[in-house]
Amino acid sequence: MSNCGSFLCIDEVVEEDGPIEADVPLDQIRATPYPLPKEFEWALVDVEDDKEIKELYELLTLNYVEDDDAMFRFDYSAEFLKWALLPPGWKKSWHIGVRVASNKKLVAFISGIPQDVRVHSTVKRMVEINFLCIHKKLRSKRLAPVLIKEVTRRTHLEGIFQAVYTAGVVLPKPVATCRYFHRSLNPKKLVETGFSHLGRNMTMARLIKLNKLNPETSTPGLRPMEERDVKAVATMMNKYMSLFELAPHFEEADVRHWIITRPGVVWGYVVEDPETKTITDFFSFYSLPSTVINNPTHSTLNAAYSFYYAVQTPDEELSKITDAGERKAARDNAIKGRLVGLMQDALILARSHDFDVFNALHLMDNALFTEDLKFGQGDGYLHYYLYNWRCREIEGEKVGLVML
Repeated sequence: MSNCGSFLCIDEVVEEDGPIEADVPLDQIRATPYPLPKEFEWALVDVEDDKEIKELYELLTLNYVEDDDAMFRFDYSAEFLKWALLPPGWKKSWHIGVRVASNKKLVAFISGIPQDVRVHSTVKRMVEINFLCIHKKLRSKRLAPVLIKEVTRRTHLEGIFQAVYTAGVVLPKPVATCRYFHRSLNPKKLVETGFSHLGRNMTMARLIKLNKLNPETSTPGLRPMEERDVKAVATMMNKYMSLFELAPHFEEADVRHWIITRPGVVWGYVVEDPETKTITDFFSFYSLPSTVINNPTHSTLNAAYSFYYAVQTPDEELSKITDAGERKAARDNAIKGRLVGLMQDALILARSHDFDVFNALHLMDNALFTEDLKFGQGDGYLHYYLYNWRCREIEGEKVGLVML
């Protein structure tokens, strides 16, 4: 681990899971914030205040993640940011801003939210780090390392010593990597914005026909999720997540916050058996539009992202199969048709809400439906990282944790 601190080295072979460094006693944790260059000062961003959430929105929408060709930039809405930053157990002290001392302009931000995460067989209370953003004109000021040290210090003060985060770039060392897949819902607009291109011998009319969806959903008992479904969905969610090696553990409050529909932000649907009235399946997707940069026709690309889901499985039959490989193959075969049908309905619903594209990562059981439902393989990857936790590498389809 020489010179790697609380992160894994690229060439390290891990045989045993566990913390890289021991928890630090409270009296040994730095009590004051790390120093900033003299022209800047620390500030908490009050996500519940309309003025401050607008400032954060403007910082992110002008300076946050762009694609490699500078054609698209994430455009998080204020309501999305409230949803992402105010889950059960949120800490105001983890919404960390940097302001210019002279005029109080918000020029940098980093955040953390609490989350119980299971890595292989160990459940740890972790912090999910997100929205690290520095104003473009200040990238040379080396603010990012100070922001990361400061959010680490503040999470340590709360007794949390592990973190999980994602990035589109490779750092030392990802524990898992998932590729993006994209399903066109508005082919003409995707071509006009440069998100996708007409292939050889492909016409626009043929492309539109190829991506045509049924006008109505087809799963009996499919309806929007309601408060009364929270307990059943939480049970189903945690049972399904037990299949994966990097996964969240959700309490009912988490399900209530993350899955129930918030118009314009997230949509959650359940399948209620028409006869027994029990909940058999659920799925969800969220909205993350992108600004289309320097396009004469379109200013926004409306993208839906596959979120959490779970499908009913024939557990009694599968339990009779002793070989793990055979059991997985039997399970995949048993759920594939149902999952394809559910996600086809998700596409139809997303299209009805005016989304242009439906994105999904190569994780969970997504590989069972992406080909059948005409998802195209993207050129982007999302890499998962753990801070201060050594673990064996995890295959993409063994990831159950979806981070915004």
